[in-house]
Amino acid sequence: MYTLKQVKELLKNKYVDSCSSKSITYNKDFKIKAVKQYYAGYTPKMIFEQAGINIDKKIIRDCLKRWRKIYRQKGAEGLAKDNRGVQGRPKTNHKDDKDKIRYLETKIAYLEEETRLLKKKKKII
Repeated sequence: MYTLKQVKELLKNKYVDSCSSKSITYNKDFKIKAVKQYYAGYTPKMIFEQAGINIDKKIIRDCLKRWRKIYRQKGAEGLAKDNRGVQGRPKTNHKDDKDKIRYLETKIAYLEEETRLLKKKKKII
C-alpha cells in the first residue's frame, strides 16, 4: 500500500505511467532498460534507485523477476505490452455456437445442482 504522498512522488517520475495506492505501472522503456541493466550486473535495488523509484525491496525484486520471465519468453516486445492480469484461468474460447451452447448448458446444470445442495444444507441447519 502506498500513501498519498508516495503516489504523488511516484507519478512525478518519468518511468511511471500510472500509480494508485495499490499498484504502480511502469512504462515499457523502463522495463526493458531495467532487465538489460540486471543482465549487465546491476542489482534490482540499484536499478530502481538510479531511476529515482524508492519502494520496498521485495516489490522491486518481484517486478524484475516477472519482467525477466516475460523478456525470456517474449523478448522486449513482450515487455512493451501490458502483462498484468494474464495469470489465472484462461478465457473460454468456443469453436462455434454449438460448443458455446453445450458449455452454457453444462454451467447451468452445475449451478442448479449447487443451488439444490445449498437449499438442502440450509434445511439441515
